[in-house]
Amino acid sequence: MATLTMTPAQRAIYKQLLAAATTLGPFKEDPKKTSIHLTRKSAFAGVTTRKDALLVTIKAAADIPSRRIVKHQHASAMRWYLDVRLECPEDVDRELKSWLAAAMALAS
Repeated sequence: MATLTMTPAQRAIYKQLLAAATTLGPFKEDPKKTSIHLTRKSAFAGVTTRKDALLVTIKAAADIPSRRIVKHQHASAMRWYLDVRLECPEDVDRELKSWLAAAMALAS
């Protein structure tokens, strides 16, 4: 596991996120000062801590209309960064896995 300081609850969510990403194919954890990037050729997701949750920023080709996305950032004509707040391991569900799969494809 990377060196980002996490509570036991955050660590459980992170482990579930890694398990989900592992089923989609190979990737690397790239620890930064205040976050961890999940990368293939480039980053497809970034993980930061919040008081009682993890914030996962997912790369996307288009905006995704979902209440789960707490921030939508249009980075360029063909790129979006979407923030999803994960408060429990169960938040790493089929929908999030589909977003990760699409993000991984963009980063390949």
